[in-house]
Amino acid sequence: MALMESVGDQLGTRLPAFALGDPFGARHDSTRLSGPKGLLIAVTCNHCPYAIALWPRLIELARDARRLGIGVVALNPNLNPAYPDDSPEAMKAKIQEWGIDFPYLIDEDQQVARALKAQCTPEFYLYDAEAILVYHGRLDDNWKEPEGVTSEELRHAITSLAAGQAISPTQNPALGCSIKWRNDF
Repeated sequence: MALMESVGDQLGTRLPAFALGDPFGARHDSTRLSGPKGLLIAVTCNHCPYAIALWPRLIELARDARRLGIGVVALNPNLNPAYPDDSPEAMKAKIQEWGIDFPYLIDEDQQVARALKAQCTPEFYLYDAEAILVYHGRLDDNWKEPEGVTSEELRHAITSLAAGQAISPTQNPALGCSIKWRNDF
């Protein structure tokens, strides 16, 4: 698995509108996913070791974000036949196994990941109530060992957004597995 880094210089861009399905057949529209304070989007998957390591922290952070008025959604762009662990059926199993209690959506044609300019899984995007990107990067400073985390950057951005405070424009890129881009769309 190729280690990739997210690309910067996107702060201030508008959330691209989208409507995607979840593995249970429900459709979710981006305009209805946002909370009163904003929306957190996690571009992630089931098989990447970086994503797997961060899922428990993401689930906990999502609960806190929703309590603060920020909607949360995860997008899986890795619906590639070469990666059956990321299939909709596998997503259903992971939703149940991990207790994911927010929408985990299928970006089958990868249009949303492309519009976001996503590069890796996991990669995080935080939008304000006006659908403007205010944070893009990593969850924290230690993907592998939760007990070694010294800087919870995404959590800080979420609490700052919810409190109406400025979010630092200095943000560290996400690191993870490359998105498994498809050529058949």
